[in-house]
Amino acid sequence: MIRAFRLAGFFFLIVAGSAAAQSRIDCSALNSHILKRVVHYCVYLPAGYDAGATQHPPQRYPVLYFLHGLGDNEQTLFNSGGWTLLDDLRNQHKMGDFLIVAPEGRRSFYINSADGSVRYNDFLLQEFIPQIESKYRILPSRAGRAISGISMGGYGALRFAFAHPELFSAVSAQSAALITESPQTLDSASRAGAPLAGVLGAVFGKPINVPHWNDNSPFVLAKRNAAALRKTAIYFNCGQDDNYGFEKGAAALHQELQKEGVKHEYHPYPGDHSLTYFLSHFAEVMEFHSQAFGLLAQH
Repeated sequence: MIRAFRLAGFFFLIVAGSAAAQSRIDCSALNSHILKRVVHYCVYLPAGYDAGATQHPPQRYPVLYFLHGLGDNEQTLFNSGGWTLLDDLRNQHKMGDFLIVAPEGRRSFYINSADGSVRYNDFLLQEFIPQIESKYRILPSRAGRAISGISMGGYGALRFAFAHPELFSAVSAQSAALITESPQTLDSASRAGAPLAGVLGAVFGKPINVPHWNDNSPFVLAKRNAAALRKTAIYFNCGQDDNYGFEKGAAALHQELQKEGVKHEYHPYPGDHSLTYFLSHFAEVMEFHSQAFGLLAQH
């Protein structure tokens, strides 16, 4: 949904000239048996990662899985100024060293579709994470694993972390696609030709499969798994003039977590659903994860 990512050439020139020796982006693909297609991904490797291989024992790092928004892809974060920001934050000692892994999610909302034709949840948990954590030198534990995302990816990150608090020690989301309208209201909007409702139908069913909708709802999961989530670091923000009205969902999730006694950080900021908004709070998100990993002192 955040589509204004067209600064690739400019930022790649900057990074190539100034930060190539500090970090690198490793892009590759794996052939998924579950999705029956090739899935692309990109990995941010911090400075020192390659040198760490020569240590005894080799140095291992925490990992943050980053889920992109609708209409974007696995390269969007790094092609939009994110790579430059990451290196700047590290150089300013505002960010610790951890890998950031961005898989291609297409329009899946990062869940299994209602009709079972696209099993993205199964792919990420059963194929992708195991392969990534065997290929790269990653700490093999919940404490070293977190998940984040924007827009559609923010929904996906919250859904994964709330459904599987045993796997992720921290979660963050910006402008998450948290929808407060009922499935019945969304079905009516779909019949009227609303674009977002049409996108939801491909994942959640036409009409929306209500049990499937609820089983994947961050609101429902926050209540269902509240006890376990009290051990999870949680952060989310949303612009108060979000183009899709997602600020209502963010406020509702804040209220649900408060009701369940689940500690979290919620930040309603001025702004819309845009690249400008996302990048303006990106440093805050990275600092949150650095602190959650124990790589920075808590403020």
